[in-house]
Amino acid sequence: HWFYWEAYSTWLSGFFLLCLLYYRAPERYLIDPAVADLSASAAVGLGLGTLVVGWLAYDGLCRVLARNERLLGSVLALLLAGIAWGLCQMFSGRGAFLQFGAMLGTIMVANVFFVIIPGQRALVAAASRGEPPDPRHGLRGKQRSVHNTYFTLPVLFTMMSNHYAMTYGAAHNGLVLIALCGAGAAIRAWFVARHRAHERGGRTSPLPALAGVVAIAAVIWALRPALAPAAPTAPNFTAVAAIIEQRCVGCHAQHPTQPGFAAAPKGYRFDTAERIHAQAAEIGQQVATGAMPLGNLTGMTADERAAVLAWINAGAPP
Repeated sequence: HWFYWEAYSTWLSGFFLLCLLYYRAPERYLIDPAVADLSASAAVGLGLGTLVVGWLAYDGLCRVLARNERLLGSVLALLLAGIAWGLCQMFSGRGAFLQFGAMLGTIMVANVFFVIIPGQRALVAAASRGEPPDPRHGLRGKQRSVHNTYFTLPVLFTMMSNHYAMTYGAAHNGLVLIALCGAGAAIRAWFVARHRAHERGGRTSPLPALAGVVAIAAVIWALRPALAPAAPTAPNFTAVAAIIEQRCVGCHAQHPTQPGFAAAPKGYRFDTAERIHAQAAEIGQQVATGAMPLGNLTGMTADERAAVLAWINAGAPP
C-alpha cells in the first residue's frame, strides 16, 4: 500500500509542477524559437502527447516481445534514444530533458498502476481461493519492475538537469541526454546483476558498470570548458553592462519586471556593477550554453552573447 501510493503521489505532484512551470507558460521553459518555432498550444500538445504515446508504445512492445527480453531491450533502447533526440529538436534543452524524464516517470508509474499492482492482486485473490496462481502475472510484474529499476537513475538525472546548464545547453544536447541516461541504465543493470551473483558463483561482470562510467567520462570530456584566449578587442564594461541591463536584469534584480518572477532566480542579481563582476563566471556559463535568458524571452542576439563572453574571457575588466 505504501509503495504504490508513494509512486502515485510522486507522479501526481510531478505532473502538477510540469503543468505549472512548463505547460502554463511554455514560452519560458519549454519553447526555444532557435530550436523550433512552436506555438504555445503546439508545444503543450506535443508534451502531453509524448507522455501518452510513450507509455502506449512501451506497453505495446512489452506485450509483443515479452518472450524475447534481449530483443525487447534493444528495441526499447533505440526507441527511447530516438525520442530523446527528437525532443531536443522540438523543445528548449531544459524543456526537452524534463519532458523526457516526465515520460520515463509516467512509464514507471503506469507500470505500477496497470501491471504490477493488478497482477499482485490477482495472485493474492487466487491464493485466497486456494487456486493455483497464473504465472503470467508474476512474469509481467517482474519484467516491469526490472525496467523501472533501469529507469531510476535516468529519471533522477533529468529531474535535476535544470541545475546543470552545461548538459542541456550543449550544442549536441540530444547526445548528452542519451549518453547520460544510457550510463544510468547500465549502472543499474550492474546492480541488478550483482544482486543475482549467487546464481553465477558470486561473480558479477563489471562490463555494464564500466560502460556507464566510460559514458559519463566521455560526456565530461566533451563538455569541458574551452580555454578561450583573451579577446584583443573585448568590449568595455559600459557596453557589457548595457547588454546585461537590457537582456538579464528583467529577471535578475531585486524587484524583477519580467512577468512570472517575484524574485531573482537563485538569488542572482545583476543590477549593480559589483554584482556583475562578482558573478561574471556564472554569467559566462549561462550565456555560452544559451540557457539564459530563459527561452531567450528578451531576444539576446549572437553578437551580444559574443561581446559578453569576450569581456569575460578578457578577465572581466572594470
